[in-house]
Amino acid sequence: MDLDQALRVSAAGMQAQSLRLRVVAENIANRDSTGQSPGADPYRRKTVTFASRMDRQAGVELVQVERVGTAPGAFRRDYEPGHPAADADGYVKRPNVDSLVEMMDMREAQRSYSANLSVLETTRGMLTRTIEALR
Repeated sequence: MDLDQALRVSAAGMQAQSLRLRVVAENIANRDSTGQSPGADPYRRKTVTFASRMDRQAGVELVQVERVGTAPGAFRRDYEPGHPAADADGYVKRPNVDSLVEMMDMREAQRSYSANLSVLETTRGMLTRTIEALR
């Protein structure tokens, strides 16, 4: 793998993990968002699906976000009859966001982003030293 390919692979990984971090931040921000009307569904946790694609010009496989979807699963129901989003029985649907899962997902994305950044910095350093040696 040449230096240009390493830069492309690292940049694609950083871009994918950056989007993943934004989705995790959105999930955490909406973990208490209920529906707008009685019995309405609350915020549903978003997920990121990755895929690899071949960059024929560079001759490498790059990671990319295939899609941002929603997580299946039931909503938690809390008994709060005075809440504006409570149904006829007094239950409020709560989002299917688990803060612990989101924090672990965030940590994994941060580590992957950091690893790609290290490769990018190392590759840039190698290019700089090569240019300096050619002077």
